[in-house]
Amino acid sequence: MDTLQEYKCPNCGGILEFDSSLQKMKCPYCDSEFEMEMLKALDEGIAAERPDEMVWNTDAGSQWADGEADGMRVYVCRSCGGEIAADETTAASTCPYCGNHITMTGNLSGSLRPDYVIPFKLDKKAAKNALMRHIRGKRLLPKVFRTQNHIDEIKGVYVPFWMFDADAEADIRFRAEKTRTWSDSQYNYLETEEYSAYRSGTFSFANIPADGSSKMPDELMESLEPFYMDQAVDFQTAYLSGYLADKYDVTAEDCVPRINERAKRSTETAFAATVTGYNSVRAEVSSVRLTNGKAKYVLIPVWLLYTKWQGKKYTFAMNGQTGKFVGDLPLDKKLYWRWLIGLSAGITLGLYGIMQLLFSL
Repeated sequence: MDTLQEYKCPNCGGILEFDSSLQKMKCPYCDSEFEMEMLKALDEGIAAERPDEMVWNTDAGSQWADGEADGMRVYVCRSCGGEIAADETTAASTCPYCGNHITMTGNLSGSLRPDYVIPFKLDKKAAKNALMRHIRGKRLLPKVFRTQNHIDEIKGVYVPFWMFDADAEADIRFRAEKTRTWSDSQYNYLETEEYSAYRSGTFSFANIPADGSSKMPDELMESLEPFYMDQAVDFQTAYLSGYLADKYDVTAEDCVPRINERAKRSTETAFAATVTGYNSVRAEVSSVRLTNGKAKYVLIPVWLLYTKWQGKKYTFAMNGQTGKFVGDLPLDKKLYWRWLIGLSAGITLGLYGIMQLLFSL
């Protein structure tokens, strides 16, 4: 005996019933109507949906050649545990992440050699000017942030990054909505029509970045994007002269979950842009399969400023390639309350003046 085929409403999940007057399937709960062919196609699409397949080759970097790292020294911060590499001519006394004293522990060894480096395009003067533009006009900023002493604490650091490339194949089902509003003398009306849209195709990713330093907040580093890999060059230790270089402590394998999330989100966004003519579009089910996934180990140029205000740490960063400057500014609470009281007083006086004017009419 054949099993009775039941269809659930795509909108509310209720069991659909056949309406002989409409010759359609109708939901008794939300009154949605569906053609039988559409429901069959929806079932076939759901049956064909596949899970994500996102596999990466994370073998990035290489071994140092004999004698290549002989001129590199490693410094360790006893406070935050950061390991900083620098050439033997670069003086390093404070940690660029927390500002505490660092000590030299010996020659560079044990870590992978980067594949590429993006050289610094902008110097320390450009970083100082960017900071001054960042704080310009901020009336509630603590005075200490305007002093030259803090500006001089900017350090140039090569931050370790993993860059991921892959080809993607995706199948995505979107829920799209059209809305219409109108009114009469008694009521306001809202009509919503819901549709399912399917997209299938291929997509390629190049240089999805993930920072390999646990000391650098991911949100801060993502705010510095983009980084232009067309200006990257094969790594040579000469590019580190005069700068500090962070040793990675987050492996490429550790970054894979973040990269998968970014790849999936980017694919859904790109495919959603092709679903046009609707008021809203959202991905319901998506399957993203990656092939040729690989990682590269790259050093990214960043100017860093670390400082504290009332016991709280503040880190500012500038992309040493593009000049993009990011970082949250502290608030001088005394100035803030003075400003708030002054604003309240001004509003009160303004209201009082309006009331006086109205009563005098």
